[in-house]
Amino acid sequence: MPRESWSPDADCGIAHALGVVGDWWTLLIVRDVARGYDRFDALATELRISRRVLTERLAHLQERGVVTREPYQQAPVRYRYRLTDRGRALLPVLVTLQDWGDRWVLGDGELTGTADDDEPQAHRVRELIGTRIPDGLRLPASHDGRTEPADLLAGDRPTVVFAYPGTSRPSPMPDGWYDIAGTAGCTLENRLFRDRYPDFVDAGVAVRGLSGQRPDEQRVFAAAEAVPFPLLSDEALTVAAALRLPVFRAADAVRIKRLILVVAPDRTITAARFPITDIPEAVDWSLTEARRFRSSSSGYAEVSADLRRV
Repeated sequence: MPRESWSPDADCGIAHALGVVGDWWTLLIVRDVARGYDRFDALATELRISRRVLTERLAHLQERGVVTREPYQQAPVRYRYRLTDRGRALLPVLVTLQDWGDRWVLGDGELTGTADDDEPQAHRVRELIGTRIPDGLRLPASHDGRTEPADLLAGDRPTVVFAYPGTSRPSPMPDGWYDIAGTAGCTLENRLFRDRYPDFVDAGVAVRGLSGQRPDEQRVFAAAEAVPFPLLSDEALTVAAALRLPVFRAADAVRIKRLILVVAPDRTITAARFPITDIPEAVDWSLTEARRFRSSSSGYAEVSADLRRV
């Protein structure tokens, strides 16, 4: 990439990066394309940005290889926008920036793995209800002793997604981990979902665990604990960015705070729980909410007994 003549330091990666994404609107466009707002009108409505400014910023991002566009309609031709590999590499930056804002601008600077019910993070999770999870969120999924790419959701039935910061097996947690509010209980939560899993199967509901841990760590943990459902690795923070999930940084790693989502087969989030202060009660809540959705959705086919194979 050619060096920018405006740069105060021709060898400074920060300066050059800001030349690409340093504008307010540019970063927000990347954020919302990651969230699934991939058409011009949807971006303009969500961002409340003028069409002229949006056109300019999208052209800039295309020139710099951050987004690409592809036609989805002819006569007239209309386009949808996608993040390139270069654009997706920005997602951890956005999630880290969000964490900094949550902690140091909207919060009091305390390092915590949870939040109060009236904090902006909690509002943001509740606002997910009624929204649709973007397509194409495929993650490494550890299950049955192997790791394979899988969609975040089951697709043919409601899915309960429970996110958690991380388990201490096989890798021990860093010093001071349990001094951070909201970090304890990840193994317990997995075990509770494991033990209640037959009830979820009988209700026709899929279960997915989600954390930012490496796939190999999840695979070892799933085998050791006999976890019967997939554990998905959001190590690249694609889901955290797409849903603006609350996170925190500990031991130089970004961790997803504990929360639960109930998602319909059409990818619409029907219920969300954050913060979680009582893990056993939250597991019961997720089953109740999933059953409530099933009972109110007569249009979905009955689930066969072979769901136990996931």
